Amino acid sequence: MPLTISPTHPGSSLRDALTAVLGDAAEAARLIARGSVWVNGVRVRDPEMQLPADAAIVVQRPPDGVYRNPIVTPEMILYEDDDLIALDKPVNTYVEATPWDAEGHLRAALARFLAARDGSAPPLHLAHRLDRDTSGVLLLSKTPDVNAALQRAFREGTVRKTYLALCAGLPAFDEIEIETGHGRGRGGIFRVFPREDIGRTLPQGGTIKAMRTRLSVIRRMDDAALVRATPLTGRTHQIRLHLAFLGHPLIGDAKYGGPSTWRGAAVQHHHLHAERLELPHPRSSAPLIIESPAPEWAR
Repeated sequence: MPLTISPTHPGSSLRDALTAVLGDAAEAARLIARGSVWVNGVRVRDPEMQLPADAAIVVQRPPDGVYRNPIVTPEMILYEDDDLIALDKPVNTYVEATPWDAEGHLRAALARFLAARDGSAPPLHLAHRLDRDTSGVLLLSKTPDVNAALQRAFREGTVRKTYLALCAGLPAFDEIEIETGHGRGRGGIFRVFPREDIGRTLPQGGTIKAMRTRLSVIRRMDDAALVRATPLTGRTHQIRLHLAFLGHPLIGDAKYGGPSTWRGAAVQHHHLHAERLELPHPRSSAPLIIESPAPEWAR
């Protein structure tokens, strides 16, 4: 839970106010440096900021208590040209800043890598996002010139994404295309809604949107199946939600009912991998295919 500190004495520095509450100057300095501290709804990283009257300070901490420090290496680069760069994203890595950390994410790590390699970092922009524990192809632009065309390609469905998923149980289907509604339920958790509810406005705000996924079984095992998933829409947690809805949640996906142990061992993350990205190049329109090697659990 976030720590809320309010009101504060006007005129004191953020560092001093936070130190007084935490009783630890080093911890206060670390939280401010990582971008964990918000004042009146704005992230503040200046320890010397003079607090206004009745400033509300909110301290966000990682849900699992761990600040991540990802490092980009040359081996992680799957594709690069003057406009684009694609990384082979590892598991357990955020792709963008979180409320508790403005530094420990992959875009910032890539900027540091490019600055060290080239002398400066370009204005990196995420073309799409992957969940913390989803691995595989992650595409970013290196120049604002191509952002509009890139975003249009994703929005209009000319980008084809395929994933590998290890799901619990043995699906009865070999291939299936599923369409349901997608929206947030009570508590803000994403959930599947009936197809006939698409377009309905939810009591808590927002509209139920269409969510379509194509699934095909690659290999059945004793207690799990390797599935290739092609999302035909771009909803948050789409593959995870649809497999759980079909009764076959991802191995390790505790959020949506997946088993936290498999074959007698604890599973630390859900088993989902962005295998392939196909799109027209945003500058030339030439076909571009970027692939990531299958992880060990999918071989």
